[in-house]
Amino acid sequence: MSESVRFEDKVVIVTGAGGGIGRAHALAFAKAGAKVVVNDLGGSTHGEGANASAADRVVAEIVEAGGTAVANHDSVTDGEKIVQNALDAFGRIDVVVNNAGILRDKTFHKMEDADWDLVYQVHVAGAYKVTRAAWPHMREQNYGRVIFTSSTSGIYGNFGQSNYGMAKLGLYGLTRTLAIEGRKNNIFVNAIAPTGGTRMTEGLIPQQVFEQLKPELVSPLVVYLGSENCQDTAGLYEVGGGWIGKVRWERSNGAGFDPKVGFDADDVAAHWKEIGDFEGASHPEDSLQALQAMMANLQKYAGK
Repeated sequence: MSESVRFEDKVVIVTGAGGGIGRAHALAFAKAGAKVVVNDLGGSTHGEGANASAADRVVAEIVEAGGTAVANHDSVTDGEKIVQNALDAFGRIDVVVNNAGILRDKTFHKMEDADWDLVYQVHVAGAYKVTRAAWPHMREQNYGRVIFTSSTSGIYGNFGQSNYGMAKLGLYGLTRTLAIEGRKNNIFVNAIAPTGGTRMTEGLIPQQVFEQLKPELVSPLVVYLGSENCQDTAGLYEVGGGWIGKVRWERSNGAGFDPKVGFDADDVAAHWKEIGDFEGASHPEDSLQALQAMMANLQKYAGK
């Protein structure tokens, strides 16, 4: 039997935890023994307004169940305030779950700057600000876990969500780099692409499916990724409806041309099928591995 996943003496921040998937995360971490900072500005799914009651209700649920939690009502764009709240209440910070998000869905030709900017501010800048404020404390204690919330809309694209898809895939780029930088200080960083029946997805998913996509079916993965038990970093996981799968980039073996002789668009066209052939594809894990194919091509023609 595997070792139990527990969080005694650990402090967890969950942003956007006043409802939906964030609330499920907060309850699950508290049940596993964590002290939880339940952050939620209490705004609408479009990023408007504020209401303290959402976070307060979740804290009340946790306390009633015998857990420990405090509410925080700051915007994620004021991430340093959220982290300071954790330090003031519990004296440390071990796990950051960046879950807060909004939707401003529009087709690209109807997109306004405000729709683009606000989605970026909440998802990307907000996750940056919270994580950046927590990072020095994690480095100093030589321990930390960070989870970013990506989306299949970022991985695969989705009609009417150019702003959202941009933000969500951007968070995975941040995940990859922080995983490299954090490893030496035992800070592991992963991302999830969840599907859950929440107020953000209501109306977008058929009702009979919506009812089965319970938010609490996402949280077990997040709790595991936030634990000492998990020793993986830089991962991206699709999760929902009781299913979890890991996603990775795949690259074709490509086509090489003589860099000294040069080549033109006609040469590219002639090799287009080869360039797009994924038979025997590779899966580079970092930038150095990604460069190996190009370096091999340079070496191939170096003596000619």
